[in-house]
Amino acid sequence: MHTVYLGTTDFAATVLRRLAASAHRPQLVITRPDRPRGRGRRLQSPPVSDVARELEIELDQPESVNGEEARDRIAAHRPEAVCICAYGALIREPLLSAYAMFNVHPSLLPRWRGAAPVERAIEAGDTQTGVSIMRPVAQLDAGPVHLARAEPIRPDDDYGSLAARLSDLGGQLLVETLDTRHEPRAQPDEGVTYAEKIERDDRRLDPSRAPDWLARTVRALNPHVGAYVETSGGERLGVRRARTASELAAPGPGELSSAGGRLLFGAAYGALELLEVLPPGGRPMAAEAYLRGRAEPQGAPGG
Repeated sequence: MHTVYLGTTDFAATVLRRLAASAHRPQLVITRPDRPRGRGRRLQSPPVSDVARELEIELDQPESVNGEEARDRIAAHRPEAVCICAYGALIREPLLSAYAMFNVHPSLLPRWRGAAPVERAIEAGDTQTGVSIMRPVAQLDAGPVHLARAEPIRPDDDYGSLAARLSDLGGQLLVETLDTRHEPRAQPDEGVTYAEKIERDDRRLDPSRAPDWLARTVRALNPHVGAYVETSGGERLGVRRARTASELAAPGPGELSSAGGRLLFGAAYGALELLEVLPPGGRPMAAEAYLRGRAEPQGAPGG
């Protein structure tokens, strides 16, 4: 089947590799333009563009895939299907209705429509998620579903481990959908939830939250975004790994303290033990190493 592929992220790059190894190898890959990233604001290419070049697939990086020039380039390949995964921009008319479209969405729709379904599933404490292959419509992630398959969320999963399994599953399901062309079924009206985009403030561990919520937030944002606590000195201490603590004498909400070589962060109804941290300008390190480098951790203001 002649296909065109739209995607941007690492997740989408994994799906692209699986699609390219099938009978539905894309003739054209479209991704977002290179953007400045990181502290040095160096221009970086999206992961999908790197994979497309590696696989020697024609690549386009338009400012808008909905623009006339991008639509003409897609039309020149006469695709039988347009496949989409984590592209990062809405597909609008007339492109939306011009082709059979198959979108890889990492959740069991209608739960977790939206921008951050993997993160929000972990954060909420869900025990399973999955991948849905759906037909895009004007309403966000509300289109009918061709295929869906569940994937358990393990107690120790973070975004990195769960997204890796879901991207593999997404590639498999996309190829299976193109092979079989299962008729899509409308999503039920019940059970709709939205996975809002991860904003800057979502990264701050709010001490008014319970420790188990905070521990899930750390897992949900590791390693791609990263959570942090704020110290009284205005320092942002990154948190890579954490777990709930059982100490009866927990520090006050928003405070950092050490107990027996352990680094604790006070939260509502208990404390969070920080296991691996990222000091400003430094590298990830075990909390024990962080404590050895400081005479005493500084308290953080309450949230």
